[in-house]
Amino acid sequence: MPEHIRALIVILLLATAVFAFAEIPATAIAMDRRDFVRRRNLWFAITLIAFLAHNFWIYIVVTAALLLFVVSREPNPLAMYFFVLFAVPTFSAEISGLGLIRFFFSIGYLRLLALTVLLPTYLLLRAQPGTERFGRLLPDKLIIGYLGLNLMLQIQVDTFTNALRVGAFYAFTDVFLPYYVASRSLKNLRQFRGALMGFVLAALILSAVGAFEYARHWLLYGSLESALGVKWGYGIYLSRAEDLRAVASTGQPIPLGYVMAIAIGFCFYLRRSVSNQMLWGLGLLLLTAGLMAPLSRGPWVGAAAMLVVFVVLGPAPGRRLAILGAIGAIAVPILLVTPIGEKLVSMLPFVGSVDEGNVTYRQRLLEIGIQVILQRPLFGAFDFMYSPAIQALRQGEGIIDIVNTYLGVALSGGLVALFLFVGFFVAVGIGIFKSLRKVSDIASEVHLLGETLLSTLVGILVIISTVSSITVIPVVYWSVAGIGVAYARMLATPQSTSVATGILQ
Repeated sequence: MPEHIRALIVILLLATAVFAFAEIPATAIAMDRRDFVRRRNLWFAITLIAFLAHNFWIYIVVTAALLLFVVSREPNPLAMYFFVLFAVPTFSAEISGLGLIRFFFSIGYLRLLALTVLLPTYLLLRAQPGTERFGRLLPDKLIIGYLGLNLMLQIQVDTFTNALRVGAFYAFTDVFLPYYVASRSLKNLRQFRGALMGFVLAALILSAVGAFEYARHWLLYGSLESALGVKWGYGIYLSRAEDLRAVASTGQPIPLGYVMAIAIGFCFYLRRSVSNQMLWGLGLLLLTAGLMAPLSRGPWVGAAAMLVVFVVLGPAPGRRLAILGAIGAIAVPILLVTPIGEKLVSMLPFVGSVDEGNVTYRQRLLEIGIQVILQRPLFGAFDFMYSPAIQALRQGEGIIDIVNTYLGVALSGGLVALFLFVGFFVAVGIGIFKSLRKVSDIASEVHLLGETLLSTLVGILVIISTVSSITVIPVVYWSVAGIGVAYARMLATPQSTSVATGILQ
């Protein structure tokens, strides 16, 4: 039996178990059973098509038709989008230009979702009279400035055709659509619950797959690349302290840990609505296993930062911080005397001894990166990778890994681009924080939602300082930021008082 078929069987078994486990809480608090069943069947269908098509273009065409058919029946397209976001890896290939140009554009799973799910939703939202016009909000203006600057800078160093392809079309599908749909489609608490639950359900499957990969030393999606006849560049076997680093469908360990950390943040919001706390605890335990399986330190630090911010923003922060500190004071010494604890400590940055070279490389990258930025501080150099200083960072594998999203933004677009990029997230965070202050009842669900979104945003900003914006990372942070804008807009409406008291469900 081919390896990818054996992997498919394992994935289907793991997903079936997760769906069976999550169906009751999901349908009780966030979505109708019909919606759950439709999205679950869609997830299975996409996975089966990918593994059985044996041709990338058959997989793309059939999946596109299926997504277009299903999205027309969706009451919450963003929830559906999150539900299937990690169903298959982000393989991509170029659509031939038929002799007119070299190729039209590159298509992969994430861009296919944008064109078949987000684009129709955008067109519907834009036609609705109650939808906030894009460009009126401060985050809108900052994202326009960021994308516009990137387009102008790329035109200077690239062909006009490719500059339009990357700076306009890809920016529209990969950045604008996730942000716009997330920021405009969610208008009440049930829609927020549906979207966040969709993300958590998708992450639970990733957790199960990641835990299996770590335990069995087998990357389940590793053979799918050759089965579809494409080249990806991700999904390779990596180890740390002789253990396999899980990647699941995200293609790389840090993106997997990043998704797990965000799902854990969302899980804290959903706890209030889940009546069976044992089920919630088991779900959190599975997500934690998924966070540990990639052996990625950046997501661990980001998850810790997220937890601290979440505690500080909630009721009785002093008491909750004291409890958290007491738990840590008791748990850490016990953990340190166990083999698992010793292994975890050995992997921690600056403290552990495992892969110290990665920490050294990041320090050297930052030092050299700052020097290169200072040579062209305002607008950077879009072709910075050809700089002799950056070329000196080439590793033994022959790659130059800019493992810091902020540094990558500043190198390609200078401090102006960095200001717009960071300013966008700061504006979203301030909007969430100001909205939180409007809610008088800090024990209410709407306040809990704000705590969750703000703490998750902080966690994201910490994690992306340890990784470049690869695979699923950017589409997730643009989407989460959009949800933060939607939260602020919900509390800015005339019905905000009703929302804050939990009347608008």
